[in-house]
Amino acid sequence: METYFAYFVVALGVRREGGNTMARKEVVTKVIDGDTFKTASRTRPVRLANVDTPEKGQPGSAIARRALEKKILGKPVFIDTVARDKYNRAVANVKAGSKSINKAMRRYEK
Repeated sequence: METYFAYFVVALGVRREGGNTMARKEVVTKVIDGDTFKTASRTRPVRLANVDTPEKGQPGSAIARRALEKKILGKPVFIDTVARDKYNRAVANVKAGSKSINKAMRRYEK
């Protein structure tokens, strides 16, 4: 029975490249800025790993936020948490389908 359950879990999840953790599929409910967003199932925001877009009020912040909204707002994404920041937010690699949101948002960095 344990083998069957493990196979079932693997079949439903997405493996992290080179790791054994599973990404969680969640729906994005709010985009805070170009590298941070909220989902329906989390109390704290999620931050894109290795992405540093302008913060609110800085030049380019509105463009980055709108770009992230267009890519993920209201859509299901796969969130693979790789760390926690000093505010205890998940720092994650995020995919929409097979497309890396982290990679797409790097063009809007400071």
